[in-house]
Amino acid sequence: MDHHAPDHRSPLIVWGALAIVYVVWGSTYLGIGIVVESIPPLLGASMRFLAAAVLLGGFLLLTSGRRAFRMTRRQLISASLVGVLLLTLGNGMLSVAEQYISTGLAALLVASVPLWLVAFRFVVRDRPGVTTLVGVLVGLGGVAALSLTGNEGAAATGIAVVLIASLLWAVGSFLSGRVTMPANSFATSTIEMLAGGLGLAVLGTAAGERLDPSTITGRSWMALAYLVLVGSLIGFTAFSWLLGNAPISLVSTYAYVNPAVAVVLGALVLSEPITPRILVGGLIILIGVALVISTERRSKVPQGSGERVDRRGDVRRGVRRGHEPQAARNHVDSPVE
Repeated sequence: MDHHAPDHRSPLIVWGALAIVYVVWGSTYLGIGIVVESIPPLLGASMRFLAAAVLLGGFLLLTSGRRAFRMTRRQLISASLVGVLLLTLGNGMLSVAEQYISTGLAALLVASVPLWLVAFRFVVRDRPGVTTLVGVLVGLGGVAALSLTGNEGAAATGIAVVLIASLLWAVGSFLSGRVTMPANSFATSTIEMLAGGLGLAVLGTAAGERLDPSTITGRSWMALAYLVLVGSLIGFTAFSWLLGNAPISLVSTYAYVNPAVAVVLGALVLSEPITPRILVGGLIILIGVALVISTERRSKVPQGSGERVDRRGDVRRGVRRGHEPQAARNHVDSPVE
């Protein structure tokens, strides 16, 4: 489907789907924060993605049959590698970090992922424009303001962990558009969640985490169910639909709306303080991200190319000849999804 074709869908439906992405993905940070109150972070994330993989994979088998999962060994390995980077390392470390810092602060730091993606383009000698670079510098200045001002002990540890998580998520997003992936985007997501969930189980067990159902609160179980059913499935479905039915310039706005939603929800539900440092640093990050995304989407797209945005804001151009643009492959909380 041509993502640049005029949108003939009802504006009400489009904005309804966009509202789902805004609120659902913004709320996943809150969901993770409640899960880790009584569930070990890595094993909790493992349960989330394994359950979502079973549900999505089962639905795909019922509706499309086994042909949906036809893929080469190379495609299977590529999807599994991306899943480990995005979910085992990226999302898993985010869950660990939320034991030490507020959900709102975590969301604002994760918002820096598009900035890292631009930096990675230098590695492949794809030089971004001046305005894009200005956006990166502004955004990283906001990251520094949040990370280097008055943080000690556990907070400093949490910030360091979430920044590493963001970097690893960016690596996974960067690779996902440059390796051979399965043709069916839903099958790809199933493989990614399965590989990521298994990786989280191994990592959590190796780290000494143990599940004791008697210590898990009903509040954490409800948050985990929300992340599986709403965060990973409903949010992903709404986002995938938007990619085929709304302008990419509109869809990509989630990258700087989600953190704001996360900050507000953290304050309302968990009584997290919104300090002047969070307001100023967060605003600087979001301005930088907005500059990057708005500049990238205004760039000319070669005729016959597709444009898509990964969940953490990586606007990519150029689809392999003979292939239609696909839905974003990685599941988020976010994003981190």
